[in-house]
Amino acid sequence: MTGAEAFAVEKLRFDEKGLLPVIVQDAGSKTVLTLAYMNEESLHKSLETKETWFWSRSRQQLWHKGETSGHTQRIVSMRYDCDGDALVVMVEPKGPACHTGAYSCFSQEVLTDTDDEPVQGDRFAILSELEKLIATREAERPEGSYTTYLFEKGVDKILKKVGEEAAEVIIAAKNRSREELRYEASDLIFHLMVLLREQKLPLDEVMTELQRRR
Repeated sequence: MTGAEAFAVEKLRFDEKGLLPVIVQDAGSKTVLTLAYMNEESLHKSLETKETWFWSRSRQQLWHKGETSGHTQRIVSMRYDCDGDALVVMVEPKGPACHTGAYSCFSQEVLTDTDDEPVQGDRFAILSELEKLIATREAERPEGSYTTYLFEKGVDKILKKVGEEAAEVIIAAKNRSREELRYEASDLIFHLMVLLREQKLPLDEVMTELQRRR
């Protein structure tokens, strides 16, 4: 047992069945992917392999996420709450998290804000929404989606589009056309965010770098 494992087990409070609820979250888009459970053994295996292992309550056995589907989850970080009775695991998912083929198990809406205008102080909420949508497209690969097409063609195609859209932005600016520039800049931002997802670089890290330079 490593020092990290010993520390985690000592601080955590498993329930009467020896289980701990685990919230799994996409490290890039910050989307909650699933809620699962770990016992001590699956926790040790998760820490050892840097991939998620859970305890299946229905099958009563250890469960390596993606063992049969290939949709594994590489662990980026793991945190426990103030009571030590729950975990949040940040991962880089390789494919959908849900057995239905959906990107996230939490895909059924109960309540959502339907206001068209962004709330004050949330001017860039659309970037978070776009990051989540791109992550969903990467995981689910729906047929007919342009974003699916980009991911399937690979990094060279994505890079080509980033270059093309950057050139279009330059042309629009030289033309002094606000409408054209707005349109082409939107295209550039979209393709750049697809590239960030392909490279597994969260937008948060870019924002942090900008903050550092301020």
